Amino acid sequence: MQAALRRRFGGARWVLRVPEGAPRPRCLGPGSAPAPRCWSCGSCLPGAEGLPHFCPGCRALQPPGPRPDLFRLMDCDRSFRVDAQQLQRRFRSLQRALHPDRFGRRPPKEQHYSQQHSSLINKAYQTLLNPLSRGLYLLELNGVELAQETDCDADSAFLTEIMEINEKLAEPKSEDILEEIETLIKDDLQEAKKLLAKMKYFANLEDKLKNKKIPS
Repeated sequence: MQAALRRRFGGARWVLRVPEGAPRPRCLGPGSAPAPRCWSCGSCLPGAEGLPHFCPGCRALQPPGPRPDLFRLMDCDRSFRVDAQQLQRRFRSLQRALHPDRFGRRPPKEQHYSQQHSSLINKAYQTLLNPLSRGLYLLELNGVELAQETDCDADSAFLTEIMEINEKLAEPKSEDILEEIETLIKDDLQEAKKLLAKMKYFANLEDKLKNKKIPS
């Protein structure tokens, strides 16, 4: 039977073609939710939401996710303490791969996505590099946000305390204060909020002093 079929069709290879305009097969992601498709060729995209990636089919750069996890983007543990050298290596690696200069001859949409990625990478690097912005971002991830104005009274005792905090953070060996803040973020978000509010107040005060113009 098989030999007869081979003689009849000559061993030809058959390709199943989908009629033009026919609906494409569903592309399912985790939990059977529709997975995203490539904007260029329509191929199903893999997971890793928020991470910069290229289409496995046409290699087109895809847009950033709507709310990417900056720790995940920069390949860091979600912790108050980060390895600054590892963070810098990741930053440089991503910028080399996604800098807009590399996409000058690509379609306009892909150039735009490259600019978005580059901006996001800069934001992630600056956010995670600075202890204050890193702590505030961790609070945000845990659903805690600071008010625009703190409830702290700027008396001498308060100013002394926040100056001591910032001096400890500026020391080469600042493990104690880093561990204290990390423990608070894990165990007591409200206390962490108070401590970071003091740090934010002091940072704002420093910025105002730096930006204040001295009359000539």
